[in-house]
Amino acid sequence: MATAVPASAPGGAAKPLQIVARVHAMPPEHNAGAEHMLVSMVRPLVDRGHDVQVWLSRYGKAHEEYEYRGIRVVPLESRLDFTTAVRRADVLLAHLETVPSTASLARGYGKRLVVVCHNTHRPTFRDVAAGGTSLAVYNSQWMEREAELFFAEYPKSTQPESSLIVRPPVFAEEYRTKPGKAITLINCNEAKGGKVLAALARRMPDQQFLAVKGAYGEQILPDLPNLEVVDHVQGEDMRERVYARTRVLLMPSSYESWGRAGCEALASGIPVVAHPTPGLCESLGEAGIFVDRNDVAGYEAVLRKLLTAAEYRLASKRAKARSAELDPAADLAAWCDVVEGLAR
Repeated sequence: MATAVPASAPGGAAKPLQIVARVHAMPPEHNAGAEHMLVSMVRPLVDRGHDVQVWLSRYGKAHEEYEYRGIRVVPLESRLDFTTAVRRADVLLAHLETVPSTASLARGYGKRLVVVCHNTHRPTFRDVAAGGTSLAVYNSQWMEREAELFFAEYPKSTQPESSLIVRPPVFAEEYRTKPGKAITLINCNEAKGGKVLAALARRMPDQQFLAVKGAYGEQILPDLPNLEVVDHVQGEDMRERVYARTRVLLMPSSYESWGRAGCEALASGIPVVAHPTPGLCESLGEAGIFVDRNDVAGYEAVLRKLLTAAEYRLASKRAKARSAELDPAADLAAWCDVVEGLAR
């Protein structure tokens, strides 16, 4: 396991903190970008010696407490005394649908609340404004700008006390591998580009395609001889089961606030062909190859160009360079320092 922030890092808390997170689901059962960002953010807090507990708000397959990458996860079915954990906590952490209920408890027990914002949808910022948030964490510069525009319409007293940008941390060494041969889409619902994948597989019968089932949404999975379907993959298995088989990653998403899968692929020098959402433009930078998701012919032209060795080498070099630029160490050190500062 990578240790992004050493336990002896300067500015650490005087004593181990009790950090209690409330989220709707966690790996290994639920593997989506928001959850893996959260895991990557709390791992260095564990490395610094803090006690991190993640309490689930939805029923799932797990019935007993379990450990995931050093993090204690408490399924909803296993215990009913979440309020006891809240009372003992130094810091509460929430994201997505759990923000309103966790914010109510934070106010009631006088606890510091951290909200990890994973998208720019109105409910995200509205819940932050309603919760008396101590720290709002944004995953990109463009999200921070969107938040500033939103909060400009609200009284200052309702705005988060502070904010921080933490780009979804990707530990490149955990994903780096030798690329494979397939053109891959991860999560094949319509919004992520399932129809684009299907159309390309039909237009390019000479090429191998890989469809990885996602954690959510109705999956578009046509029965084609050159399209292999892979069931939902746990995060720690992505290197071997997905990226080691992938030559090019597709991200024709209608919306991405950042696009973690693309950054995982960059670690192996895998070119990413994506729809130019603000988040993907920021995350992929100059390594991204951008084509409008409605231009299937444009996607095909780019993919055929990447079949040539010279073009692929150039795109792969740019991907590796961007992966190095996205080293998460500085972001995570700042994040840990800020969380520890909340409890002082």
